Amino acid sequence: MVSHATGVLERLVRSALLPVCALSGVVVVSGFFFPAIVGSVVSGRGWLVLALLFFGTGLAYLALLPVDAPDADDHPGAPYLLRVRHLSWRNWVGGFLTRQDPVTFGVPVAVLAGFFVAQHLAPARTGAAVTAVQGVFFRQFGWLFLGAMFLAVGYALLLLVGPWGAIRLGGPDAEPDYTYPTYFAMIFTAGIAAGIVFWGPAESLFHYGAPPPASGAAPHSPTAAVVALTYASFHWGVSAWSAYLVVGLPIAYFTHQHGAPLRVSTILTPFLGVDGLDGPLAKLVDVLAIFATIGGVATSVAFVGEQFLAGINFQWGVTFGGTGALLFVAGLVAIYSISAESGVQRGIRRIAGVNLGLFTLFALLLVVVAPRPFVFDTGATALARYATDFVSMSLIPDTTWAANWTVWNWSWWFSWAPFAGLFLAALSKGRRVRTVVFTGVVATAAASVAWHLLFGGTALSIQRSGRADVLAAIDAAGGTEAVAGFPVLAALPLSRLLLFCFLALIIVFIVTSADTSTLVVSILATKRGVAPTTGSIVFWGILQGLVAGAVLLVGGGESLQVAAVLTGGPFAVLSLVALVGLTLAFRRHERDRERSRPALADRVRAAVTTAGRFGRDDSSND
Repeated sequence: MVSHATGVLERLVRSALLPVCALSGVVVVSGFFFPAIVGSVVSGRGWLVLALLFFGTGLAYLALLPVDAPDADDHPGAPYLLRVRHLSWRNWVGGFLTRQDPVTFGVPVAVLAGFFVAQHLAPARTGAAVTAVQGVFFRQFGWLFLGAMFLAVGYALLLLVGPWGAIRLGGPDAEPDYTYPTYFAMIFTAGIAAGIVFWGPAESLFHYGAPPPASGAAPHSPTAAVVALTYASFHWGVSAWSAYLVVGLPIAYFTHQHGAPLRVSTILTPFLGVDGLDGPLAKLVDVLAIFATIGGVATSVAFVGEQFLAGINFQWGVTFGGTGALLFVAGLVAIYSISAESGVQRGIRRIAGVNLGLFTLFALLLVVVAPRPFVFDTGATALARYATDFVSMSLIPDTTWAANWTVWNWSWWFSWAPFAGLFLAALSKGRRVRTVVFTGVVATAAASVAWHLLFGGTALSIQRSGRADVLAAIDAAGGTEAVAGFPVLAALPLSRLLLFCFLALIIVFIVTSADTSTLVVSILATKRGVAPTTGSIVFWGILQGLVAGAVLLVGGGESLQVAAVLTGGPFAVLSLVALVGLTLAFRRHERDRERSRPALADRVRAAVTTAGRFGRDDSSND
């Protein structure tokens, strides 16, 4: 429950945030669109501070606005254990450790600390060891990721068209906690982060310059353009999002139907029972989930900081150095921690809505200014090829290219599945299974594929026409995908508006993933049956920031990212186990429903009796 002191503090903070947002916004917008007037007054680092103040205070103000029901995240109908106990700041520390599970809290913290100690003392050996494990894992077990992902897609299709799709999570009378647009916005924005912004133009360009060997396309050819869009859509389409579903749906079913705790280990309920989820195997699953989430999201925060500033340097020639990257990360930590602490009903929900709105606006602007004939024609051909070649792409032979692209992508999606799947599960109470599948796979994949076809198609058109040599710009920047969007947008009409929206999207997308991951990790690290508190949210939010900062200062970002991605292997296996358990549960559910349904003769006898009773009642009333 929100204390009176906390409410007063939030009102004071909101009253301070609004004027700061307005003033910094005036300067940032003026400097962005009228650089000749304002640009000479503010330094490069000053622009970074002002931009963070503008975006950060605006999003924080939105997160702290009250809702109609002051305790909306605390009432009994709120999603199970997505509630946050909003304690006053004096109570943040008191009792903090007593609320934490000693295993799921202590082990991930110790592992992360040990990793950075090893990275600091022996960076070369640590990096070489992680790289060696990655090479063996992806070469020897690539079939595992390909097979698990293909089965995930098949299972999603089965649920869409089969009778199990009619099951309502939470029982036949359960009602959804959120409207459908809000439900979609939170699922989509939480599970994709800023990678979609950077890779939207970059992945297609990479495949265009070096097509998959199996495609037979010559680099920089018209066929290579189609192949590039096809594989970009494939790596961000239905397969990718199915990884979240096959982890999230079993959690949703056993949580809402059988009262299991909201934990990643809940996928083991059919085998361990609800009471067995406190055992060592379940703890191991939750520890892996926390490590994968912290490692994956924290490295994403660090890389987004570097990529954001690399793009700024490329576009405007402003160099920030390591201090600028740390400042950017600190600003992100403050924003997503405030959003996570404010709860799902406030910050997470609202910022997800802003994110989806900005995403849609940017896409509509691209439609207006993009080379539409090329984009639509090439995109349609690529989409058709995606559909016809889906099976062959999904079961591609184990090659170096497949290991570097498809297997890596599938492992990355599976490593993010614990927190994204758990969040999907928590939001899905009252939804039919078919709706969950449609939203979590079909609708989200459609948005991702449309983005890549539009943005990637625009980048390919500009590259092919010679309006900008984007591939050369990427090479000059060391091969990073961070700069790909800038020369593309600079070559289009409304370039300043597009660049402004592009930079805003980077910030908002990473915030919507980081605030969700902070909340989810806080839930997993808190003792079973206890809601996370303000102190838990702040701790894990800052820890993610510290890991991101350590990546920037100590290095090892790629090694930590690889280590986090390697957890995708265990979760690929666990997803198969979860689907077996869910299938058994669905079959029992259908049998129980059939048993509870009266026989045909009994139904006819009951109907005749009821009709006779109504007839007698009507006669007595005459």
